[in-house]
Amino acid sequence: MPEPQRRGPLAGMRVIDLAHVMAGPTCARMLADMGADVVKVEKADGGDDTRRMLPPDIKGEPAAYMMMNRNKRGIVLDLKKPAGREALKRLLKTADALIENYRHDTLDKLGLGYEDLKAINPGLIYCALSGFGRTGPFATQGGYDLIAQGMSGLMSITGEGPGRPPVKIGSPACDITAGIIGAMAVCAAYAHKLKTGEGQFVDTSLFEAGITLTYWQSAICLATGQSPGPMGSRHPLNGPYQAFETSDGYINVGASNQKMYPMLCEVLGCPELGRDPRFITGRDRMGNLDELIDLLNARFRQRTTAQWLERLEAAGIPSGPVLSIGDMLKHPQTVARDMVVAVDHPIAGRVETIGVPAKFSATPAEVSLPAPLFGQHTREVLTEAGFTSAEIEALFAEGAAKETLLPKAAG
Repeated sequence: MPEPQRRGPLAGMRVIDLAHVMAGPTCARMLADMGADVVKVEKADGGDDTRRMLPPDIKGEPAAYMMMNRNKRGIVLDLKKPAGREALKRLLKTADALIENYRHDTLDKLGLGYEDLKAINPGLIYCALSGFGRTGPFATQGGYDLIAQGMSGLMSITGEGPGRPPVKIGSPACDITAGIIGAMAVCAAYAHKLKTGEGQFVDTSLFEAGITLTYWQSAICLATGQSPGPMGSRHPLNGPYQAFETSDGYINVGASNQKMYPMLCEVLGCPELGRDPRFITGRDRMGNLDELIDLLNARFRQRTTAQWLERLEAAGIPSGPVLSIGDMLKHPQTVARDMVVAVDHPIAGRVETIGVPAKFSATPAEVSLPAPLFGQHTREVLTEAGFTSAEIEALFAEGAAKETLLPKAAG
């Protein structure tokens, strides 16, 4: 299967993406952003579930699907049909990696498990993302981001304070983090393959992704035997390091070390707090944090966020506004880092999407492809894999593969 012209550090890598919704597509999207040729294989009965996460849409095209699947080519195969499974196996013979997030043994039952595919491609990297991983007492259970956030302890440390209902992190943090971990693991396995020619099975989960996000709180619990609780925007080990209320909003300030804290007190016009024995050291401040925060909040409420940002920046104290998503997307730093880019979609037109978060000096990554239409590249990818026109038409006739033709340009 000839490689499309892609740029980035993973150019030349070929990935088959069998995943759906969030964790797996995040993993494949990360690889695609770094130049891998990612072919997304969608199920025949409607495709990825994010195609039905509406609203919002742009000219009928779901925004959620387009966000998660840019930089990929898309085909449709019915894996319930033998011909669809055989077509997938032909694609996998020359692939470097497979990404999937089906439940426990779904693909094994179809003859598409790791051992089956390893027999036809020993160099294949098989990445499985699941709710709880492929071993342990929960290996057979399905998992969602919400469930993983609760079981990993994240919801017990998120929220305004003790005695309040548990709160989920606003974004699907376990899904996204699992996808990032999966992409990192695939890259590590790919480095091994380039040295040895050997593929391997890579396994991670939403549950483990959530645990990974508890470094500080797990350190506290492992050292003390006590489970930390929610602290709002506060840091569990240092203070003051949190959001403060201003006269017109909120501002985040990180002034927790011995150099920054007295400087903050000077900026706030209360230098005596920098010498107060209750707040001299980090241990002192954490032991009297509620009292300290009340005193500092009273000062912060006297000026606007912009006024405080100007003073804090001049003093060299780390600080920043609490932005809405809309304000973040328009922020000059977001723009300067190319974190909002646009691609031309055949139906939705010019569509904005999140940019690539890693910058490479020698092999720049880019967003060059819009999310595919349902089956947009089926014929193209099968042809590249050596299927004849007659074989492709037979797959379409049987319903083992589907395609969508691009709309004809006006005029």
